[in-house]
Parts: sequence; structure tokens; C-alpha cells
Amino acid sequence: MKSYLAAAVQMTSKPDLAKNLVEAEELIELAVRRGAELVSLPENFAFLGQEMDKVAQAKEIADKTEQFLKKMAQRFQITILGGGFPVPVDDNPQKAYNTASLVTPDGQQVAIYQKVHLFDVNVPDGNTYQESSTVMAGTVIPTIYESEQLGKLGLSICYDVRFPEFYRYLSRQGADILFIPAAFTAFTGKDHWQVLLQARAIENTCYVIAPAQTGNHYERRYTHGHAMIVDPWGVILADAGNAPGVAVAEINPQRLQQVRQQMPSLQHRVFV
Repeated sequence: MKSYLAAAVQMTSKPDLAKNLVEAEELIELAVRRGAELVSLPENFAFLGQEMDKVAQAKEIADKTEQFLKKMAQRFQITILGGGFPVPVDDNPQKAYNTASLVTPDGQQVAIYQKVHLFDVNVPDGNTYQESSTVMAGTVIPTIYESEQLGKLGLSICYDVRFPEFYRYLSRQGADILFIPAAFTAFTGKDHWQVLLQARAIENTCYVIAPAQTGNHYERRYTHGHAMIVDPWGVILADAGNAPGVAVAEINPQRLQQVRQQMPSLQHRVFV
């Protein structure tokens, strides 16, 4: 593993696949110009609209998004995470998997993850979310993707961040970097987003890369923003704020080793 720059992209995606992919390409190019070799896109980057509309368009979204990720990886010679897009369920046309995909510079999909924790929550701001009405929960936590250059990468999506056992599972497999792409609600994000990201980084002594959605997407759907990269000590290395953009920071294996030596908590586990 070498030192390198990573980017967490922040978007305000809309219910418009073509427009979203154009914006994503512009932000990927911005990240690459700033030196990023590992670029991550947020949950729902390709489409953020009504759930039923998303399912109805799932095949087109999935096909075009998978082509897009491969094209971007090859064009810019980067490793790229598509942080969450719908992929149809073969035997259930009413549902899709919320899927994260990791693609390497040769255009190969090397890791895939289907979100296991679905966001079925009545948020105190009056919004009700029932992700399970249109999304099929995944059943498998992915294995770590080990890159000789970039380290050991673990995938998750948004609501997973509230389940520390998920990340302990990844850390037990040797994860160095935890991806947490999200479309975090504005109401919960203001109190919980940063705290949760720092907690996952600290307790697993891992880097956290968390691309995010921000602003108003349609009707009353608002997201928190603040795409971040957090180091293994919990220090926020980069924060994209409230506007679309990129958070770029160095991933440093020496820093990783230093923190794990100074705070060897993973070696002191008793239960898991």
C-alpha cells in the first residue's frame, strides 16, 4: 500500500439519470485534476427521486450506471466506487437491490455490495422513509477488496453506518479503508453524520471515505451534505460542506500504522 489521494464526491442528484451522470463526470474530473487516484460517488448518485420511479427505471439506471463507472475508471485511470444505485431483482420486478460497485482502472468490477440495512424510519421532521417497500435487502457482507497500491477496501452504504458490528466484521477481515457513501437526511445528519463517521473510523482504526448527497432533490427530500474523509484517529481531513464538490485527502499507510500502534484496540478485543 502506498500513500495516495482519495476523493469523496458530493452531489445534489435529481430524478434525471442523464443529468446526474453529466454532473458526476464533471466532479470526477475535478477530483482527478486535484490528484485523486481513488474516487467515490455517493448513494443514489445516478438517480434520486420517488422510489417507485426509481424501481420502474431500475434496468436503465443499472445498465447505464455500470457502463458509466467502467468508462470513468478507464478514461481517468482511477479506481472508482459507485456508491449506490438500483439493480433489478430478477424474480421480483417491484424491487431492486441498492448496489455499490467498485471498478478498477482496467474497467473491471472487482467488488459489489447490496445494502443489507434498509432505512425504514419515521424521521422526527415529519418525513417517513420505507426503503424496504422498493428495495430488496442484500444478505451477504462483501469480502474486502485488497489492492496492492490502495490498501484493503471495505464497502457499505449509508444506513449501515449505524450498525458498528458491520464495520467490525470488515475490520476483522483486515480493512484499511471503509467506504460509507450516503444520502443522509438533513434532519438526522446535522446531529449524527459526523459523529457516526468518526466513531466508525476510531473504533476500527481505519480511514473512512464518505461521499454524500446535499441539498434539495425533489419535493421535501433534503440531504445533509458534508462528504468527508476521516483518518484512523478520527481527525476530519476533508469536508465538502453544503455545496456539490469534492473532499480530497491523503490516505497514508504510515499514519495508519502509527495510529494502530498508539491505540492497539483491535488487538485487545474480547468478544468480537
